[in-house]
Amino acid sequence: MDRLSTLLSQFGVRANLFYNGKLCGLASYNGTERRGYIHLLQAGSVTLSGPDRKDLLLTCPSLIFMPRPSRHQLFADESESAQLLCASVEFEGGVDNPLSASLPDCLVLSLDELPMLADTLKWMFDEAAGGHCGREAALNCLFELLIILLFRHLLDHQQLRSGMMAGLADVRLARSLVQIHNAPHRAWSIAELASESNMSRAAYAVHFRAVIGQTPADYLLSWRISLAQKRLREGRSITLIAAEVGYESPSALARAFRRKTGYSPRDWMKDLSGECDGAMA
Repeated sequence: MDRLSTLLSQFGVRANLFYNGKLCGLASYNGTERRGYIHLLQAGSVTLSGPDRKDLLLTCPSLIFMPRPSRHQLFADESESAQLLCASVEFEGGVDNPLSASLPDCLVLSLDELPMLADTLKWMFDEAAGGHCGREAALNCLFELLIILLFRHLLDHQQLRSGMMAGLADVRLARSLVQIHNAPHRAWSIAELASESNMSRAAYAVHFRAVIGQTPADYLLSWRISLAQKRLREGRSITLIAAEVGYESPSALARAFRRKTGYSPRDWMKDLSGECDGAMA
């Protein structure tokens, strides 16, 4: 059972390297851009600060992952010799896509805690230190691979306590979630989903809500609307989208869309266009 491939095929991640070198002074990120960040501290020390967190001094090689826009600062003085490799991160489907939304605002992990990532990290640091042609393109791809391996680590070690990723890490819920992700067009009943998880209907409903924070019906609705939003961004017809995500007609999808987002699909697209125009101004 592959818990990640369908998610990543629908809501893939793109990374863009923007810093490779020693940090001396303050680097500030205002969080207004519609992207997240990943910072790799290869050597030295750096202080991470932000409006909603205490200053955190990192003194060993570490990974800082912010899957959504987040205002923060990194500080190092010359004596700390902070060697950093940093990339911006964007998920398909926008900042509210279900994959990034299931992650905490900020993950900070020592690289020693991530043995599964060790070979990729070594490859990245060697590539960053070299002068080979295509280095930036190679590092962008390696950052994307690193994020996938990080997701795998989080699932295998059950490091998230709530939300979709926590559900995928739960041996009792994972199979039914994968079925929802693979076949959103099916009219799933709680009894069918409970059967996929080898649980009684009542036990499944209680456990699902405790782990994921939504009822199975609400989760199915959220997944379908997330897929519809992605396809609307791609310029797909609402008639085609409705059938793909499990609605018998465009009007049925529009009602579900409004129930979830507060907007009709057309108004949501207009609002999205306004946000994009503002970001480009």
